[in-house]
Amino acid sequence: MIPIVYLTSGLLPLVTALVATAGLTFLLLPVIKKLGLIDDPKRHKHPGIIHTKPIPRAGGIPLFFGCLIAGLFFLPVNQITIALFFAGFISLAIGLIDDKLNAQSKDVSPYLRFLIQILTAIIVVGSGVSIHFITSPSGGLLHFDTIKVLTLSLADLLSIIWLVWVMNMLNWSKGVDGQMPGIVAISALVIGLLSLRLNPTGSLIDTKLSFIIAGSAIGFLLFNFYPAKIFPGYSATSLYLLLGAAAILSSAKLATAILVMGVPTVDAIFTIIRRIVSKRSPFFHDKKHLHHLLLRLGYSQRQIALFYWCISAIVGIASFTLTSRSKIFAMIMVIVITVGILLFLHIVTRNANEKISS
Repeated sequence: MIPIVYLTSGLLPLVTALVATAGLTFLLLPVIKKLGLIDDPKRHKHPGIIHTKPIPRAGGIPLFFGCLIAGLFFLPVNQITIALFFAGFISLAIGLIDDKLNAQSKDVSPYLRFLIQILTAIIVVGSGVSIHFITSPSGGLLHFDTIKVLTLSLADLLSIIWLVWVMNMLNWSKGVDGQMPGIVAISALVIGLLSLRLNPTGSLIDTKLSFIIAGSAIGFLLFNFYPAKIFPGYSATSLYLLLGAAAILSSAKLATAILVMGVPTVDAIFTIIRRIVSKRSPFFHDKKHLHHLLLRLGYSQRQIALFYWCISAIVGIASFTLTSRSKIFAMIMVIVITVGILLFLHIVTRNANEKISS
């Protein structure tokens, strides 16, 4: 158990980020509209779009600066935090360009965005944020620092892959209103609480950063839950980068992060494989993510968002009592169940479409 007195080390950063993000979102909404950062379904032709009226995007602005404001109060100014927010700002900038182009029915090349993601991940990893080890299911630690892959250590290579993966996976997990900020908030809270359990003084960067991310996501959720007043946009990638970094600042929490984000992770992997099998680019847009399939079955956006939140929360709470070996079995269970649901929904929706067309 975590003594109540130590919760202030997480509560204050969380509340500060929440208030800052909510306040910035409220104040910036009219500015975002004037700048033309609007997602108009009549102009922005994207197969994944489900809204029917113009809604402001560029939610990455309040999300990033909400974290930055809280970070100035609670995070130390050192090599890691400077690199984190510098890389986050680059992600925000390319995201805003994409958000602006989307309003004009255009896009930044997904391959250019992917290269920028790799660049930002390299900046973060270069500052010292790296998966140095993980806990072995059979006991002990598995160290990656001593293994070299070309000129990189395996630790750095895995860290770059993880950060890029989190940015893309969460970007695909904002299909319905409130879905993404809820998943991010729960994931960050679980990481932060686990950090407090391992380090009750809450003095580590990842502890405070996790609660800051959670607070920022909750503050934004007040405006993003259905019916959304603002969308995260691609600029929210800056927040995903911070969350990925918080998860690997201490390798002990990496498995927990993977577990809590298990459903969107499996959905993303399934999507990539499905597109490749269909001889399409993994960056190809479609309307076949899990949330799209649930919408076709008649579930509302609120119900779908709550479904994702509940699964993340249940798995997150369970992770506090699981051993490393148990987490592996839990991951396998999440994979099997989610893949089974996806296959079933694809068959059901395909049969329904065939009946309608006939």
